[in-house]
Amino acid sequence: MQLRHLLETGKEFDARSAQCEAQKMYEKIFEFKFLPPGRGLWAMGTRLTEQKHLYAALNNCAFVSTGNFAAENFTKPFVFLMDMSMLGVGVGFDTKGAESVIIKRPNSLDKIIITIEDSREGWVNSLKFILHSYFIGTNEVSFDYSKIRPKGILLKTFGGISPGPSPLKELHKGVQEVLNKNVDRPITSRTIVDIMNMIGKCVVSGNIRRTAEIAFGEADDTEFLGLKNYTLNPERAPYGWASNNSVFAKLGMDYSKICESIEYNGEPGLCWLDNMRAYSRFCDPPDYKDRRADGGNPCLEQTLEPFEMCCLVETFPFAHSSYKEFEDTLHSAFLYSKAVTLGLSHWEETNEVIARNRRIGCSMSGIAQFLDKFGLHVLKEWTQKGYEFIQGVDEKLSKAFGVCRSIKTTCVKPSGTVSLLAGATPGLHFPESRYYIRRVRFGRDTPLHEALLKAGYKIEVEEHSSDGQGMVVEIPVTAGSNVRTVKDVSMWEQLALAAFLQENWADNQVSCTVQFDPLTEGHYLIHALNYFQYKLKGISFLPRIQTLAKIYKQVPYEEITEDKYNELIKSLRPITITSKSNAADPRAENFCDGDKCLLNM
Repeated sequence: MQLRHLLETGKEFDARSAQCEAQKMYEKIFEFKFLPPGRGLWAMGTRLTEQKHLYAALNNCAFVSTGNFAAENFTKPFVFLMDMSMLGVGVGFDTKGAESVIIKRPNSLDKIIITIEDSREGWVNSLKFILHSYFIGTNEVSFDYSKIRPKGILLKTFGGISPGPSPLKELHKGVQEVLNKNVDRPITSRTIVDIMNMIGKCVVSGNIRRTAEIAFGEADDTEFLGLKNYTLNPERAPYGWASNNSVFAKLGMDYSKICESIEYNGEPGLCWLDNMRAYSRFCDPPDYKDRRADGGNPCLEQTLEPFEMCCLVETFPFAHSSYKEFEDTLHSAFLYSKAVTLGLSHWEETNEVIARNRRIGCSMSGIAQFLDKFGLHVLKEWTQKGYEFIQGVDEKLSKAFGVCRSIKTTCVKPSGTVSLLAGATPGLHFPESRYYIRRVRFGRDTPLHEALLKAGYKIEVEEHSSDGQGMVVEIPVTAGSNVRTVKDVSMWEQLALAAFLQENWADNQVSCTVQFDPLTEGHYLIHALNYFQYKLKGISFLPRIQTLAKIYKQVPYEEITEDKYNELIKSLRPITITSKSNAADPRAENFCDGDKCLLNM
């Protein structure tokens, strides 16, 4: 990507220096000093980027706003979310477009039939046709699905197995039903979220690509606040899990109603947009670099403008013996992300924002392990010196590439699969237990299924799989004997650690889900928010429930004893995948994203 960019812009390319950098980066990745995002490991250097030039697939996350669109363009946020989701990009969206468009009844007198092409573009455009018919009142549409390849066919470019047309048919039916119920009424925040969530379910249940969503609503929108209450809204249960939901919190607001909901099921999260726009790191004065920002990504570690995308890389400071070694890793990690900003997307709006911001998220994981190994004071030294070092690297690379400096450069992401690869605790979070079962979703028709069975892993059908193709594997994991578990860490310490990293490291944001005991700490939530609203840009909570596995089957993390761990390990054998296909593609966690699990209570 560097070579292509430099040649296209007429700049000098130093092949010897680039080869040296590539070798250093390879060593850092191979030794798990840092890792690119999962979609980078999946897509970088493949047909997807080198032939189709779909560089959007290299980015972790994006955001789109539904505000400020006339009826003829109101489809754009929904189309953008579906398009990016099918490329594996997690997308945040807001409900600011509520009440701005009257839903119309499509013209049924001149109904048209559209043949859907067997491509990502074909699927996305089919949604666009439906939404246009309701937002503008154009001809009613129906679809011919005959060109969509049948279920079970290998997807050569994207990987995975074709789901057939069923997920798309379900999306079309669901969207039309929601819009028909609201004809001649202004679109509501619920309708916006319903459509976005149905898109997310289509992408995930189709085994097309793992994705994630976050919905941002207003703190006084009672309809939005009740979307995850499936006692009140049971019809949303089949798709409501597709997004984490957060509210735009105002400094000094009354948090009492929000806290009642948080105690119930951990939602909504809180996003202080004023802090996101005003501050980089909180140890520095307000700079208002992000005055154009309107939201963030699904795990809320990145401040984002509408249509903006960004790439996150993950470093593992606990795996280093000295700060100097860590500094070398930061150079390679930042170089990877900066290079990704050179690739153009297929959205003009996105290219315009990326060219202006070049936003990057250089993150840390294994922080709990670092604290156990080095202590908090050393963490402060490494984060402060590391941040300043990254600013120097950014200045040097920006000059070499002929692009602007990155508007912001650092974050703490919650992590998931990437930290598992490196044997690191996710982000700043403490492990659930020293010994636990980690459950991972994947498709039945992948080579991984047979390989895991032969290796002795326990596998069962996914609880919420509508077609029986979703599978769940149980992986026994140990976090180490000395690392403190989340049960040993109070709600206040978790909040303090998030604020510490927001102050010393993250100029974007710190993604943190605070686990709390509803009985002993629940009544402190409102006081915690009153204090930490001035120290954070976003936060979410999760009630720690001892009977979690009984309430929700197949939870991502389940505590086990050391004896149980040893028993499970003894029965496992090395995994061997004999198929030449690399189609295996883990499914998204229903009800879960990263460290957070949403409970249907």
